[in-house]
Amino acid sequence: MSYWPHPELTYGGMHLGVRADVNPLGLVESIRKELKSLDANLPLASVRMMEDWIADSVSQSRFATLLLALFAGVALLLAAVGIYGVLAYSVGQRTHEIGVRIALGAVPGHIVQLVLAQGMRLAVIGVVIGLGAAAGLTRFLETMLFETRATDPLTFSGIAVLLMGVAIAACWIPARRATKVDPIVALRYE
Repeated sequence: MSYWPHPELTYGGMHLGVRADVNPLGLVESIRKELKSLDANLPLASVRMMEDWIADSVSQSRFATLLLALFAGVALLLAAVGIYGVLAYSVGQRTHEIGVRIALGAVPGHIVQLVLAQGMRLAVIGVVIGLGAAAGLTRFLETMLFETRATDPLTFSGIAVLLMGVAIAACWIPARRATKVDPIVALRYE
């Protein structure tokens, strides 16, 4: 507990903190009576639990973090849809080539590997560029980070693994679709 003389306070109110082993809200009337006995002009208003005070003090930061997480989720979804779209288009453009490969004896596993390698090459390039940009821009977010550094290696590696996992999942559907190409249809196309 600390005591500050009222004229030295830089804000317009005073706060009283009470630690209790019982329900603190049950002590409000006792505290009110004690304050009245000391000075009848002292009001006791805005009685709240310490958890409420703390929650109010970090509410803006919590809201900004929630918005950031929401936008990050939308960005992750857009990245997955973008990777899927690019690879689906690429597989569609390469239908003839994939049909020829299958006609010449390529097994479905090799076709999946071919398409996944193409998609993962793009994903690795994107993750490397993104991690470089993130490392440069995190200093603008340092004020919003609690108990972590802006360039936390665990966070950066976790995000890289997450993005690569999303990329693999987005590549998997076009890769499986590529194995279903009928070589006869693909060869007749030309």
